[in-house]
Amino acid sequence: MASQAYRVSAYNTSKDSENKIHDDSVARKYGFSGGLVPGVDVMAYMLHMPVAKWGRDFLARGLIEARFVKPVYDGEIAEVSAVDDAGGLTIEVQSKGDLCATGTASLPGSAPKLSLADFTEAGAVKERKPVNLNSYEVGEWLGCIPRDWSGDTAKEYLADIRETDPIYARETLGHPGLLPRIMNKVLVDNAILGPWIHVGSKMQLLSAGKTGDELTARAKVVGNYEKKGHRFVELDALVVANGTTPLAHIWHIAIYQPREQAAA
Repeated sequence: MASQAYRVSAYNTSKDSENKIHDDSVARKYGFSGGLVPGVDVMAYMLHMPVAKWGRDFLARGLIEARFVKPVYDGEIAEVSAVDDAGGLTIEVQSKGDLCATGTASLPGSAPKLSLADFTEAGAVKERKPVNLNSYEVGEWLGCIPRDWSGDTAKEYLADIRETDPIYARETLGHPGLLPRIMNKVLVDNAILGPWIHVGSKMQLLSAGKTGDELTARAKVVGNYEKKGHRFVELDALVVANGTTPLAHIWHIAIYQPREQAAA
């Protein structure tokens, strides 16, 4: 059974970011019609549906996987739909008549028990260098500069992703869309990237995060390869709150060097 669609007026939170794939003119060089709304924010739109269905239980142990098929553009309506199936929810995001993202969500009976000791803690590089084939070596452990979203910043984030569920403000909970953002920070904090694209994530939540948690990741590079002219990187990581509490186990994939389109 399909739930009522959730409609979002998409907002490009990264217009001014270092990643120029979110800049209109640069994005057009790569075959897009304008700057891309970040995949992590499209994933945040998708997260609305399982949280609406399962509430805090999902925030504590839910599982979601998202793949980004086509861009969502700033100011356009993103329509998120979810269909109940035997395993949970099948989720789609459509915009301008295109299927933009697909995913699934489910609620395991309990969260997996993962040990901090199984994920090596590493800091971000001391000096970032322009990205190259050796920036993300398979088997290497990467970290990031700690980040928190507290106070007004937390409220602004909820506004930016157009989140309407009152559970976050009511229970001072951190939105799980922040956790894939930390995965993006792992990439950015360890190399100077040109335009790049988040392709997909699989996230097993392990504990409900709180507003103002200091977030870091312990990320292992598990893939670095070329496909159809693009260079991909895959990370397997634990996102940790305050250095002690595992919040999510995340597999994250990105194109860190996209193929530039020939000028028309």
